[in-house]
Amino acid sequence: MNSFSVQRRLSLLIVSMLVAVLIWLAPSDMDAAEMTGTSDHDMLVTYDDHVAAILKRHCWQCHGESKQEAGINLASYSDVAGSDELVVAGRSSASRLLEIILAEDPVERMPPENDPLPKEQIALIKAWIDSGLRENSGSKVEKNRGIEFRPTAMTDLEDGPPPMPEGLPPVAPRETLRPFPVIALASSPRSPLVAVGSYERVELIHTETQETIGSLAFPEGEPHVLQFSRSGRLLMVAGGRPVQNGVAVLFDVQTGKRLAEMGDETDVVIAADISPDERRIAIGGSGRVVKILSTETGAVLHTLVKHTDWVTAVAFSPDGSLLASADRVGNIHLWDGENGGVIRPLAEHKASVTALAWRSDSKLLASSGEDGLIVWWDVAKGWPLFSKPKAHPPKRPAGVYGEIPNGVLDLRFGPAGELVSCGRDQKVRVWSSDAKETKVVRIENDESNANIQILPLQSVLTFDGATAITGDSAGILHSHAVK
Repeated sequence: MNSFSVQRRLSLLIVSMLVAVLIWLAPSDMDAAEMTGTSDHDMLVTYDDHVAAILKRHCWQCHGESKQEAGINLASYSDVAGSDELVVAGRSSASRLLEIILAEDPVERMPPENDPLPKEQIALIKAWIDSGLRENSGSKVEKNRGIEFRPTAMTDLEDGPPPMPEGLPPVAPRETLRPFPVIALASSPRSPLVAVGSYERVELIHTETQETIGSLAFPEGEPHVLQFSRSGRLLMVAGGRPVQNGVAVLFDVQTGKRLAEMGDETDVVIAADISPDERRIAIGGSGRVVKILSTETGAVLHTLVKHTDWVTAVAFSPDGSLLASADRVGNIHLWDGENGGVIRPLAEHKASVTALAWRSDSKLLASSGEDGLIVWWDVAKGWPLFSKPKAHPPKRPAGVYGEIPNGVLDLRFGPAGELVSCGRDQKVRVWSSDAKETKVVRIENDESNANIQILPLQSVLTFDGATAITGDSAGILHSHAVK
């Protein structure tokens, strides 16, 4: 055989080896949609055809048959799809598997001490979860394992007509240098009534006529939190004066009478709630602790110590069994609502938590933060059921560079599991019970002063869920139909 033939055969052998290597790499390192000539929407993604190879290559060393770090086994379809701690059919945003793959912190991200998974492989895992966790092309779609929502019946509330103010004495408004912003707003769970905080007073407004039908004096200073009791007969007003005093007061909604004063804080109360049985209130602020007080005696029943910064929000679950609290660095803690015992942390936010809200069945807690994130928490498991990053992203002004604040400033649940939120994008958004956006309303700036940006600070839904009421930084209320 001459040297030319030998060289030609070696060249062909090398080419064949390269082709084999490329074929072996194709499933994990090439976009599956490009290989098949189909779009992400048309391609059927299954565990056997797409996901198993990715997990085998990147995960089985630590989470396979021979080794299961952190008790996680990814060696088979049943191990992965059978665990609702790892994947939730139809909801990749609520799946722990995708969360750890996408973690920004290299220490938390999987696989550890390695580069992130290629984007096309992450897209395949996401598509597999969202399309129903099919094992193979002949498999049926797994049923979504989300929490079924049932509105709480009203039969366990007080009988008779819903409480409304009757003949309350007028309270003269205090003069201020500029309009007092709406930093406290609450909607009655049973009546067409909202309470609006102003300086040293609270206004009670009929949501259908939009007329002020009563006022309550709050000489202690600024109302930072307003909250109706679940029966609708009480209104809790919490606040005070920064670095001077802090207090929580209970009012009878019908008569306007002061029923109780609790807390003797050295700083303003910025977080507070009343338990559904009206026996306890929880307060928090710059002291970094949560206090649970008796409404009957005013005594401190429990002092909850876990937070490392100012407590920004507290909320009792509607059944009274749980208490959630949050702080200025993004921590959320769940406590036993009766004895104050620690249950678990809820870790997702990277900046100050601005609001906490419970769905009426006590199975779901929503949180919002200055990091632009809204999370719907499955409190039984302690992880997000839904998550909306950049829920209120503002438009970038011309000539402005760098990061733009996109925080969510407030959120509340409505009677049917819907959620209303407002944020730094100057918009009010309504979300359905399955976290889909259903309505967006923009709060416009004052045309007489274009240099001042008006922000929606507080948003609530009326007791029937038909209207969103929003208070802004200029002290103005806005009303928008959502049904």
